[in-house]
Amino acid sequence: TVLKALYEIVKNPALLNKIISDDSIWKKRLNKKYTDLKYGFPVINLTTLAPNFNETIDLYSFLGGGSLPTDIALLQILSKKFKDCSYFEIGTWRGESVINVANHTSIAQTLNLSKREILGLKLSEKYADLHGIFSKSNKNILHLEGNSFDFDFAKLNQKFDLIFIDGDHSYAGVKNDTKKIFEHLIHGKSIIVWHDYAYNPEILRPEVILAILDGTPKELRKNLFHVSNTMCAIFYQEPIETYQFETPINPDKTFNVNIVAIKI
Repeated sequence: TVLKALYEIVKNPALLNKIISDDSIWKKRLNKKYTDLKYGFPVINLTTLAPNFNETIDLYSFLGGGSLPTDIALLQILSKKFKDCSYFEIGTWRGESVINVANHTSIAQTLNLSKREILGLKLSEKYADLHGIFSKSNKNILHLEGNSFDFDFAKLNQKFDLIFIDGDHSYAGVKNDTKKIFEHLIHGKSIIVWHDYAYNPEILRPEVILAILDGTPKELRKNLFHVSNTMCAIFYQEPIETYQFETPINPDKTFNVNIVAIKI
């Protein structure tokens, strides 16, 4: 059986990537390296971060690849914790996150691959052109082009209050982005948010968790948390109440949702 499996891998090397990327493999790696971690960061209740939670999202498409409404609401909540908040994100996609947060910030910058780089990945021109479709018309948002693997973050010469990591969600991508953010862009009170730390608020992504831990300085890992009702992890330095993640989740809150469609 083993020989047959090896033969299939030799015939089709892509099978090896599938095996390596399997969540069960990443979970074993995570549990082996971080033995004190009970699969997932301690949880901060969304309403602990915002006891009077009442957020309005002005633009939301309900299309694939984006954030949950609660993910964007989380960014808005966190931006309001700073006077004249400075915001930086990796991964623009349609620009939904940055356009909603920009209303609450003095500086908003978003980094994404250039169109040339996107086309170089054999992705369609239509896909490339959709990047920043909601945000590029906003003159208060600076759209930066580059690959975070070789982008010179030091040249920004800026520390940011709130940073959103939502680019390449592979282990290598998340670790790279996390490491460079800690090296170049944070100050003593900065907050970092990672998107797609979970597939949904109840199912975590061990590959991303391992990458966040490996990219975060050891002495700061105690400040890593999962925010309830979101797909986000957070680096948060203020003392705050937490609890252990468990799934399935028994709801402790619901949300009122009012949806108005606006033609564009």
